[in-house]
Amino acid sequence: MTQYDRMIAGQDYRADDPDLVAMRARAQRLARRIGDSVDGDDQRVLEELLGTWNGATIRPPFYVDFGRHIHFGPGCFLNYGCVFLDVAEIRVGARTQIGPMVQVLTADHPRDAGQRATGLESGRPISIGADVWIGAGAIVLPGITIGDGAIVGAGAVVTRNVEAGATVAGNPARPVGRRA
Repeated sequence: MTQYDRMIAGQDYRADDPDLVAMRARAQRLARRIGDSVDGDDQRVLEELLGTWNGATIRPPFYVDFGRHIHFGPGCFLNYGCVFLDVAEIRVGARTQIGPMVQVLTADHPRDAGQRATGLESGRPISIGADVWIGAGAIVLPGITIGDGAIVGAGAVVTRNVEAGATVAGNPARPVGRRA
C-alpha cells in the first residue's frame, strides 16, 4: 500500500513521502496561480486544482495541500485567505458561504509525543452541508460534519459535529440557537 493509499484510507502515513511531496508541490503551484488572479478568475486552474469545482467563487489567496480531495457544490463562495488542508476528502454543499481566513483541516497528528516524533500523520474527512454559513476566522477540525443550513460564528473552533439548522459559536463551538 502506498503512502497516498494509506492517507486516503485514513491510516497513518508519512507526509514526507516523495510522491506526496510532489503532489503537494503541484497543488501549491496551481494555488499560487489562483493567488495571482483577480478574484480567482482563472477557471482552468480551479478545474485543474480541485476535485469538483462547480463554479465556486474563490477569492484568493486559497491554500490547499492537494486540492484534488476538495469538492464544491454549485453556488459556493469562499472569501479571502481560506485554508483547506485536504489530506482527506472535503465536501462542501451547494450555496455554502465561507468567510475570510476560515480553516478547514482534515490533517491530524498522533496525540502521543513519541509517535508524533516519527513524522506520522493521518486525516479524517470533513463534510459541510448545503446552505451553510461559516463566519470569518472559524476553524473546522478533522472528521467534522456540519449539517445543512447551519451557521458557524466568526472565530469558532468546531470540535464536534454541528446539527442541521444549528448555530454554533465560541471556542470550542457550542450551540447558541436554532433557526426556525
